[in-house]
Amino acid sequence: MCDFLENPSVSTAHQEARQRLAAAHRVVVKVGSSTITYPNRALDLGNLERLCRSLANQMNQGREMILVTSGAVAVGMNRLRVTERPRSIREKQAEAAIGQAELINVYSRILAEYGLITGQILLTRGDLENARSLENIRNTFEALIEKGVLPIVNENDTVSTNEVAHLASFGDNDTLSAQVAACVGADALVILSDIEGLHDRDPNIVSEVVAKLIPYANPADPELVSIAGGTTSAQGTGGMVTKLLAARIAANSGIDTVIMHGRRPGDLAAILEGETVGTVFDGQLDVPSHLLSVDEII
Repeated sequence: MCDFLENPSVSTAHQEARQRLAAAHRVVVKVGSSTITYPNRALDLGNLERLCRSLANQMNQGREMILVTSGAVAVGMNRLRVTERPRSIREKQAEAAIGQAELINVYSRILAEYGLITGQILLTRGDLENARSLENIRNTFEALIEKGVLPIVNENDTVSTNEVAHLASFGDNDTLSAQVAACVGADALVILSDIEGLHDRDPNIVSEVVAKLIPYANPADPELVSIAGGTTSAQGTGGMVTKLLAARIAANSGIDTVIMHGRRPGDLAAILEGETVGTVFDGQLDVPSHLLSVDEII
């Protein structure tokens, strides 16, 4: 699987996937808590500014961008000077309420410097599973995009219960971003991670020299689950396996997914120019329905 260049047909599929990314017009970008906060859960304003500038740059070129962001609970914890992640749902929801207000305010202020208006959309799993609410959500996205607004999406932790209780919901918004991409008919999904992409072994355990980046993958490949490893990351709840699930959900709607390093948001431009950055999961390959459940990978 890793030696894709040795297989002409796989190499061709990889090139075609990169070409589709270069032609992508509507793109969903997902950023996790560990990318926009420091270990003490304070906002990393430098990286946030670089991310916002990268998004603005793409919109200036005529692309339609949607941002799915995590971080509300982490930011709320920082504001309250809480050092340990609370276990009770009520405490997490209170921290999310505080953190979400801070988070959207920071995004709005930074993006305003680049002439962009932001619109906040908070979702729960039920919103995306109900046909009527799904249509209303889609209409809201379309209205915002038509007005040149950057929609910023987060999970509505303040009213949901299952979503903040355990992993088997949105997984730090990884699967939420894929569902949003499917809802709006996106051409591509780009997930920012704390590593460069999917590797043949965990680069956090072995050296990066030993761990080799996999630039192209079939999201339905059964080997990927064991390669993806754990289910959590430093500040959030979404590890590589939830990103794999997101790629599968996106592929089920014909959407290519890329995992890239979140500390290099400028690489978004390279990806959308068709360059070989990060790992691309081919959205044109069939994914069996039983692989679209989180129960299959945890």
